[in-house]
Amino acid sequence: MTQDITLDRGWAPSACTLPTAEQPLRVAEFDALFADAVQGLTRPESTRLRLDLVFGPGTAARTAELTARENGCCSFFTFTLIIADGCLTLDVSVPPERVDVLDALQARAGAAATLRAPGDDGDGPHQP
Repeated sequence: MTQDITLDRGWAPSACTLPTAEQPLRVAEFDALFADAVQGLTRPESTRLRLDLVFGPGTAARTAELTARENGCCSFFTFTLIIADGCLTLDVSVPPERVDVLDALQARAGAAATLRAPGDDGDGPHQP
C-alpha cells in the first residue's frame, strides 16, 4: 500500500509513545498484515472493530506479536485474538475518546484487504 502515512494523524495519536521515526514502520506492518490476512471486517459497536483473518498458525502468531507490540506504545487499545471453530478473529476495542483512531484503523484494514488476491490465504508459502 502506498498511502502517505505522514498525513494520517488518526493512526498515531499524541498518546502514542512509539518514537515518531518508528511510527511509519509500524503502520506498514499493520498494512501488510491487513493485506495478507483480512478476509472481512465488521463494526459491532462504535468502539469495537472485528477483523476476520485467514486461519492459520502463522497468521495467529504474526497478529499476536504485532498487537502485543502495539499495545506497548498505545495502551488504550484492547486486542483480543480469538481462535475457535476453524476461524481466526481479531477484536480491537478502544475507549470512546479514541474512536477516531479505530476509524482510521478500519479504513486502513478495509483498503488493504481489498488489495489481497482472491485465493491468497495470507499464511505464507505452502508445499504442494
